[in-house]
Amino acid sequence: MTFRKKTIKTLFQMKQNGQPISMLTAYDYTFASILDAAEIDIILVGDSLSNVFQGNETTLPVTLEEMIYHGKAVMKGVKQAFVVIDLPFGSYQVNDSEALKNAIQLLKNTNAQAVKLEGGQEMTTTITKMVQAGIPVMGHLGLTPQSIHQLGSYELQATSQASKDRLKADATALEQAGCFAIVLEKIPADLATEIATSMSIPVIGIGAGNGCDGQVLVINDLLGLDESFKPKFVRNYLNLNTSILEAVKLYIKDVKKKDFPNSNESY
Repeated sequence: MTFRKKTIKTLFQMKQNGQPISMLTAYDYTFASILDAAEIDIILVGDSLSNVFQGNETTLPVTLEEMIYHGKAVMKGVKQAFVVIDLPFGSYQVNDSEALKNAIQLLKNTNAQAVKLEGGQEMTTTITKMVQAGIPVMGHLGLTPQSIHQLGSYELQATSQASKDRLKADATALEQAGCFAIVLEKIPADLATEIATSMSIPVIGIGAGNGCDGQVLVINDLLGLDESFKPKFVRNYLNLNTSILEAVKLYIKDVKKKDFPNSNESY
C-alpha cells in the first residue's frame, strides 16, 4: 500500500471540508507502526509518556533528551501520519531564545513535523519566534498538565464566565501568533464548540465534547491498559490490562509445567 504523507495543508483541508481529525499518542516504534497502518491522521509524541511510560505522577519530570529519544523511535514507524512532539516542561518557559533553540533541537533530532506547547497569551511571542523560524506550533489550552501544581487539580476548566472569556481570548491569540492547530483539554463542550467554530485552524479536543474538529486520546487509555485510570472522557476500545495479565499468567503456568517450549517450538 502506498501512503501519502499528511501535512499541515492536509489538516487545514480537513477542517475546511468538515472531516474530523483523528489523533493519538505513541511513544515507541511498534505502536507508531500500528497507528500509522490504521491511517491515523496525527500521532502525538506526548509528554504524557512521563505518566504512562515512566510511571511519574505528573508530566513535569520528562526531559528534552527523553522526548527526542521517544520521538526518534516513533518516526521510524511512520509513513503517512503527521507527527507532533511535545516540548517538555522547562524547555520553552525560560525565554524565547532558549525555547527556539530547544524546538529546533527537537525537530532536527527526531524529524517530527511540529512541536506542541502549553499556554495562552503569555506564550505568543515564543510561538511567533518559532513560526518565523519555520517551526509549526500546535497550542494547548484548558487543562494544561504542565501547570498542574498551579491549577491544583485535574478538574474541569473554564467554568466561570471570566475563565471562559480568557480561554477564548487565549485561543484567538494563539491563532494570531501562528499556531496551525490547538488542543482544548477538559473544558465545557459548548465552549469548545464555540471556539472551534470561530477558528480558521483545526481545534482538537480531549474531554471537550464532540464539537471540535478532531479528537485526541492517550493510546494507553484507548486500549484500557491502566484499570485505575477511568476519566469520563475516555472510551476503552479494548481491555488489554486483563488480556495481557491473563496471557502472562498462562505463560508462567506453561513454563512452570515445562510445557513451554514444546517439541514444535524447539530446534
